[in-house]
Amino acid sequence: MKDILDSAKEATEEWDLAKPRHLWLNDYNAQISLLSTQIVWTEETQRAFEELENGGSESAMKEYYNVTVARIATLIERVRQPLTFEVRVKIITIITIDVHERDVIAQFVANKIVDSGHFAWAQQLRFYMESKPKEPKKVCEARICDWKTWYNYEYVGNCGRLVITPLTDRCYITLT
Repeated sequence: MKDILDSAKEATEEWDLAKPRHLWLNDYNAQISLLSTQIVWTEETQRAFEELENGGSESAMKEYYNVTVARIATLIERVRQPLTFEVRVKIITIITIDVHERDVIAQFVANKIVDSGHFAWAQQLRFYMESKPKEPKKVCEARICDWKTWYNYEYVGNCGRLVITPLTDRCYITLT
């Protein structure tokens, strides 16, 4: 599973070039597709913060917001097409997570949050590819606030997700 995640994560580099995201997800199961998407969201949001913090584009977060909106629109168009049950559930699950991520970015823009050290970013469930002792490849690490753990690749199946609300976010923090 680690090797498949590594392969999927590498393939995300082609989202805007050879294989768009809405087609890329056909190559991977729901768990890997969702996890890779969340890792990319964490990386891209972090990159937007870095641009803002280092005097780059003042509109980096607004530009990234537009990227998230476009990705959701593309997935919505795809889910309107004839699909297998499994692919449809996978796409709807990713849309649910994407909408939450879009709302988080919108909050950053509206509240003019430009620092990756801000609690609004720390309170989000984030996924990073990190080096782990005695592991030859990077592995996934989940973080929220000051809590972190290695992702253990437990089977989660291809099940739908409930809408994520501010209350859900607070529950995540409380449970960690």
